[in-house]
Amino acid sequence: MADFDPKVTDLGTGRDDVQFRFRDDEQADVAAVTVDSFLDQADADAVRIEPGDDARDLLPHLDRLRLVEVNFPAYTDGRGYSAARLLREHGYTGELRAVGDVLVDQLAYMRRCGIDSFAPERPLNEEAARKALEVLPQAYQAAADASKPIWSLRHG
Repeated sequence: MADFDPKVTDLGTGRDDVQFRFRDDEQADVAAVTVDSFLDQADADAVRIEPGDDARDLLPHLDRLRLVEVNFPAYTDGRGYSAARLLREHGYTGELRAVGDVLVDQLAYMRRCGIDSFAPERPLNEEAARKALEVLPQAYQAAADASKPIWSLRHG
C-alpha cells in the first residue's frame, strides 16, 4: 500500500496533461500502452487500464511498473476505482493516474482508492479541487490510503 495522506491539499505540479500530482518522485515520461500490449512487452514500464480490463493481470508485474493510468471515459463509470484499489492493496507503489472524465467531486474518493495524480480531459478549477479534497476530513472505513477509520480512532 502506498504511503500518502489523502488530506494533503498541495495540488502539486505536473507536466503536459497532468493537472494535479501528489508524489515527490519524478513524473513518468513514457507513453502508456494497453494492458494486452504491456503483457506482450518485456520493456514497458507504463500501462493504461481501460474499463473492462482486468487489473489482476498486472499483479505479477507490479515491480516493473512506474505508471498506471486508469481511464475514466465517463464520470458514471466507476470500474477504475476498483482497479486502483486492487493495485494498491497488492503493493503497487508507483504513480497511479486518473485520466479522462474526472470531476472535482470525485477527487477525494479517487485519492482514497490510491490514485495520486490526475490528468482530466478538461482542466479542473484548482480552488474547487482543493475544497473537494478537504470535504471528508475523517474516513469511516479502511481504504487504500493511510487514513485511519474514525471507529479505530475512537476505540483503538
